[in-house]
Amino acid sequence: MQSNSFLLYGANGYTGELIARYAHHYNLQPILAGRRKEVIEPLASKLNLSYTIFDLDDESALRSALKKVKAVIHAAGPFNYTAKQMVEACLQTGTHYIDINGDIAVFEMIKRYDDAAKKAGIMLLPGAGFDVVPTDCVALQLKKLLPDAIGLQLAFATIGGAVSHGTATTMAARLGEKGAVRKDGKIIRRPLGEKGMWIDFGPKKLFVMSIPWGDISTAYFTTGIPDIETYTGISKKIYSVLKLQPLFNWLLRTNFIRRYIKNKINSRPAGPNDQQRNNASSLIWGQVRNAEGKTATVRLSGPEGYTLTTHSALIIVKKILQAEFTPGYQTPASAYSEKLVMEIPGLQKNVVG
Repeated sequence: MQSNSFLLYGANGYTGELIARYAHHYNLQPILAGRRKEVIEPLASKLNLSYTIFDLDDESALRSALKKVKAVIHAAGPFNYTAKQMVEACLQTGTHYIDINGDIAVFEMIKRYDDAAKKAGIMLLPGAGFDVVPTDCVALQLKKLLPDAIGLQLAFATIGGAVSHGTATTMAARLGEKGAVRKDGKIIRRPLGEKGMWIDFGPKKLFVMSIPWGDISTAYFTTGIPDIETYTGISKKIYSVLKLQPLFNWLLRTNFIRRYIKNKINSRPAGPNDQQRNNASSLIWGQVRNAEGKTATVRLSGPEGYTLTTHSALIIVKKILQAEFTPGYQTPASAYSEKLVMEIPGLQKNVVG
C-alpha cells in the first residue's frame, strides 16, 4: 500500500477525471475505478495510473478494492443511489470516506454512521468539494465572529462556467421537489425559490434565490446555528418564471419530462472545458445575525466550482493519508477548521464586521 495512493471511484465522470488529472500536483497516485472500462482504461493509460473495474453492487469486489487503500474519493453520483454502498463498505474495510456530494438527504444519511465510523477509526467526510467546502468554512468563520448567532445565510454564485452532466442529472432528478431551510434546529421543507434578494458579493451585486443546498445539513453540524438559509445566483427574469413552478410541479415530477431533460443533458458536452473553467470564478457570501440584530459578513472569491472541487478533494485526501483526520462523521470545517478553504489556490477572503 503506497502512502500516496487512494481509490478514486467514478474516475470516468467529469469531476472524477479532473481529480485524476490534477492528482500529480499533490504528489498523489489515485487508483482509478468505476464501471466503464472503455473510459477508465484509456484515462489510466494516458495518466500512467493503475485502475480497477467493478460495480458498487458487487460487494466482494468493492471491499477487495478498498482493502488496498487508506482512503477513497467517491465521485460517482447521484449520491442518493451510490453513497450508502460505499460508506458501509468503508466501515467494513477501515477505509476513510470522502465524497463530492451536495445533497442534504445524503449528508443526513451518512451522519447516522458517526458511531460506527468512530468504532472503525475512520473519518466519513462527505461534501469535500465546491458543494460545501467554501460555504462550510465561511459558516465556521462567521460563528467565531459572532458566537451568539442565531441565524445564518449563505449564498454562492458563478461568473461564467457551466455544469457537468452529473450535476445537471442530479438537479433534474429534483425537478418538482421542494426546497428546504433549517428553522429552530430542524430541517423544514419550503418552496424552491421562496425567497429572492440582491447580494453584494464584492466584485459585483447579484440576485440570488433560496435553494436546498447541502449547508442546511452541514452548517448546522459545524456551527450549531439553529436557523439556516442557502441561496444561489440566478437571473431575476428566470426567478420570476420559477416562482410559477408550484403550478407545474406535478408535470416536472413525471418520468416523461425527466427522461426528456436527461436526454437533453446527455446531448451536451460533459462539462466546461479547461478554458471555460480558467475564465470562470465562484463567489461566496455569508452573514450571521444574533438576537439583538448584530451581523457579521464574510465574502470569498476564487476558482470556479469544478476547479475548486478538484483542489479541495485532493487537499483533504492528502491530509488523511498523512494521518490528519478525526474519526467519525465530519464536515470540511469541523475536521480542518475554517482555514481549510484558504489552502485552495486562488482563494481570496473579505471580512466585514
